Amino acid sequence: MVNTNVLDDVFDNFVNRINIFKDREVLRHDYIPEKLPHREDQIRLLGERVAPVLKAARCSNIFIYGKTGTGKTAVTKYVLKHLEEKSKQYGAQVKFCYINCRTTGSEYRVFAELGHNVGISIPFTGLSVEEVTARFRVKLDAAHTLFIIVLDEVDALIKEKGDAFMYELTRINENLTQSKVSIIGISNDLRLKEFLDPRVFSSLSEEELVFRPYDASELRNILLERSKISFQDDVLTDSALSICSALAAAEHGDARRALDLLRVAGEVAERQEAKNITAEHVQQAEKHIEHNRVVEALNNLTLHSKLVLLSVYHLNKASATTGEIYDVYNELCGEFGAGLLTQRRLGSLINELDSMGIVNAKVVSMGRYGRTKKIRFEIPRSLIRDVFGADVRFSNIIDYKPQTPKKHVLNNNH
Repeated sequence: MVNTNVLDDVFDNFVNRINIFKDREVLRHDYIPEKLPHREDQIRLLGERVAPVLKAARCSNIFIYGKTGTGKTAVTKYVLKHLEEKSKQYGAQVKFCYINCRTTGSEYRVFAELGHNVGISIPFTGLSVEEVTARFRVKLDAAHTLFIIVLDEVDALIKEKGDAFMYELTRINENLTQSKVSIIGISNDLRLKEFLDPRVFSSLSEEELVFRPYDASELRNILLERSKISFQDDVLTDSALSICSALAAAEHGDARRALDLLRVAGEVAERQEAKNITAEHVQQAEKHIEHNRVVEALNNLTLHSKLVLLSVYHLNKASATTGEIYDVYNELCGEFGAGLLTQRRLGSLINELDSMGIVNAKVVSMGRYGRTKKIRFEIPRSLIRDVFGADVRFSNIIDYKPQTPKKHVLNNNH
């Protein structure tokens, strides 16, 4: 147990030391600044596409693509905030609803959130999706409004739960007479269309915007502007600013990563009671963030991606084949009560985990036996156990003893 006097010293020391920060919230992901540097073109293009609602016309469905940290969410919220102000000025009946599909997690919760947004009280569970959808539709139509639904990280929900909710939303206007719905989908995956049923795709009739990553000079400019309002004057050194932008540029131009690095570097310097934020503080921050980022990535994986990782974990080999993984995955799905994906789809999940740096999936030649894919962890096994063992859904499966995998004939399909 920590001595109370020790905590008193920690807290008093924090309150009484010289402040490095003016406002650390400025460096958070959800902070929307007055200006969004290097996204002027995207702001204008999105503004042009939603502007018809100011004349009581439904705007097109829009899909926004780009890697994490390229400003998709910030630009969307920025444009809709200004559109809301203009709609009041022109007397346009416009309403918005923002939903993060990754945290919402199910079709039921999406429609429940939409229902709450139009004034319906919907229980957390207990109703059918059809009933929740019907209640939302009736209440929305009575509102006589143009309703813009923003589905952020929509690819995460589609990959895990399918696109049934998208089909319902794209067809909802057929059953509305007084109100109309438009959809803005935001996806980190440029291949989202590959996961959509052709009926959904044809009903969307969407326009697209693609956000390119920031380069190092753009990230430096973004950080410089934010630092002016987040830190005290002359606290941030040029070397710290440069290394933050360079590290984030190397990570596909991720502005979120750049902001995280700068904020955590400031907190490291603050704890060390330094007067300035230096390059060394940024390097310490990077090590801290890297660990947290892997943990967050593991927690945010879809159910089947987690089961795939647990299959690799249970095989406990230097490297495993897709066929071996699929045998254990089959068992785990049975234990978990989850629907089984095809081996081809499992291969796609392994490729995604490979692109995230969680596993290494390498195709190797086996001579006359053809080729096979060898999969091994790129992160410590202990981290898998720590993260999934702390999740009540997986606490039993982490200690599950699968049967010995069948021997597989190696071929070009593995």
